[in-house]
Amino acid sequence: MAFRIEKEEYINKTFRLKKELVDQMEAICNEKNISLNKLVVQCIEYALENLEE
Repeated sequence: MAFRIEKEEYINKTFRLKKELVDQMEAICNEKNISLNKLVVQCIEYALENLEE
């Protein structure tokens, strides 16, 4: 079996968020030593997986 590098596809989007929300998220990122992008992706994935139908 050959070594394969799989590439994920990404797109850029711009969102407007309340300053208080961004401040809170940045504090979490600093505490957990993760990027803001990673936190946003994890929050969105969690919300979508737990969405009430």
